[in-house]
Amino acid sequence: MTAIREIIDVDRPPNEVCAYLTDPSHLPEWQLSAVSTERLDAGPIRPGSQVRVTRRVGTRQIPTTVQFDDLDPPHSWDLHGIDGPVRTRTHGEIEPLDDGRRSRVTIDIDFEGHGAGKILLPLVVLPQVRKELPRDERLLKDRLEGGAA
Repeated sequence: MTAIREIIDVDRPPNEVCAYLTDPSHLPEWQLSAVSTERLDAGPIRPGSQVRVTRRVGTRQIPTTVQFDDLDPPHSWDLHGIDGPVRTRTHGEIEPLDDGRRSRVTIDIDFEGHGAGKILLPLVVLPQVRKELPRDERLLKDRLEGGAA
């Protein structure tokens, strides 16, 4: 079962939307909790690529590593957390609208707590994510439609 599903329409073609969303360096631009990202391998993003993402959770900054499992530009991507107390599993899809001039982005996120993460997940992480998502969506839409992609 997916913990969170978000759907947003943007006035950009799927290839531009996909390029922006799958470039980890953009994460802190549109996700409030993302403090920084660091690629752990060289070359273009591909299945197996790993990224260290440092997130603000409550008052702490927690680094975790995510790995791309699948990448099918400009249609979809999958990634999952491989360490840290709270690990995400994310699936994203991009559907072309208006003959490819616009896009509908669907992001499914699920979480798994490990160790202290089992306590953090329901008490801190899920409430924080649900509170931040509306702002994150607005930032994503603004970035993509404002030409920052």
